[in-house]
Amino acid sequence: MRTPEVFIAGLGVCLPEPVGVAWAVAQGLYPPEEVELHELGGAAVAGDTPAPELALQAAQEAVKRSGVPPTELDLLLYADSWHQGPDGWQPQYYLQRHLVGGDTLAIEIKHGCNGMFSALELAASYLAADPLHGNALLVAADNFGTPLMDRWTMGPGYLAGDGASAVVLTRQPGFARLLSVCSATVAEAEELHRAGEPLFPPGPTVRRALDFTSRSVSYRRQAMADGSGTTALFRIQQQTIAVAHKSLAEAGIGLADVTRVAFMNYSREIVEQRCMAALGLPFELSTWDFGRTLGHLGASDQIVSLEHLVSTGELGPGDHFLMLGVGPGVTISAAVVKILDTAPWR
Repeated sequence: MRTPEVFIAGLGVCLPEPVGVAWAVAQGLYPPEEVELHELGGAAVAGDTPAPELALQAAQEAVKRSGVPPTELDLLLYADSWHQGPDGWQPQYYLQRHLVGGDTLAIEIKHGCNGMFSALELAASYLAADPLHGNALLVAADNFGTPLMDRWTMGPGYLAGDGASAVVLTRQPGFARLLSVCSATVAEAEELHRAGEPLFPPGPTVRRALDFTSRSVSYRRQAMADGSGTTALFRIQQQTIAVAHKSLAEAGIGLADVTRVAFMNYSREIVEQRCMAALGLPFELSTWDFGRTLGHLGASDQIVSLEHLVSTGELGPGDHFLMLGVGPGVTISAAVVKILDTAPWR
C-alpha cells in the first residue's frame, strides 16, 4: 500500500538492560552448543515491570519528540504478542488514561510479531480517510518474563526480549516519511505455530507453556512425513521476497537504493539466509549486530532498530530503511521509510 503524505514525527523506545547469553549458559538456561551456532548476544529483561508501563514510557518519549500534543492524537493502536495484564482488561486504555486522554479511538492489535506493520497500515489508512484525522500513536510492548514462557528456549534461533517501541504518524511534515507498507499471508502454513497442540482448551487456561521450538519440530516432522508442509515453508520464503519487492516498488525505489534493512532479531543464519541473501543484499546492511544483543522484542524489533539508527546518525537525510517481518498466520510484512531530515532529538 502506498502511503502518500504520511510522515513520522517521533520515535520512542523503552529497553531494559540486556542479560548476556554467558550468564544464561552458566545458569543452565541456554544450551552452550547454541552460542556459536546462533551467535546471539543476549536478551533485554524487564523483570517485573509490566508491558503497559514499558509501552507508556516509549509512548511518552515518542510524543515528546514529535511535538504533537497528546490531546491532538486521533488514534492509538497498541500491538502486543504476549499477555499484558489481567484477563478481560485491555492495555491500550492504560496509555489512554495516563497519556492520550479520553477522546482518542484506542484499539489493541493482536497480530503477533507483525503487529507494528499492521498498525502502520491501519493508521496510514485512518489518517488518509478523513482530513480531520491528523495524528496517530502506534505502540508495541511485551514482557515475556512469565511462568509460561522460557525466554532462552522460546523458539529455534532466537531469544525473547522485553521492551517497547512507539511511533507518532502525522499528516504534517516530519523528519521521516512512510513511503509504503504491505503484507501477504501464506494461509497453508497456518499450522506452523500451533502444530502438536490442541485448539481447545487454550494453552494458558491449563497452564501449558508456550514452546515454539517443539511446535516447529512437530510441524517439520509432519512435513517430511507427508510433504504437506514443505511447499508451505517454500512459499513463506517466496512471499518474503515478493512482499519486499512490492513494498520497494510502491515506494518508488529499488534494492540499490536501500541503505539499511531490519528483519527480526533472530540468529545470524536466519537473518542472512531468509532475508539478506534472499534479497541479494550485503549482510552488513542488516541491523543484526544491534538486534542480537536484545532478543526478539515481539512487534518492536524493526522500530527499535530504526530509532537506534536515527539516534546514532547511522541513518540520515536521503537514506531509505527497509523493514521486513514474519509472524504467525503466516503473515509477511514490509515497509519502507525515507529519512528526510536529521531527527530533532539528536
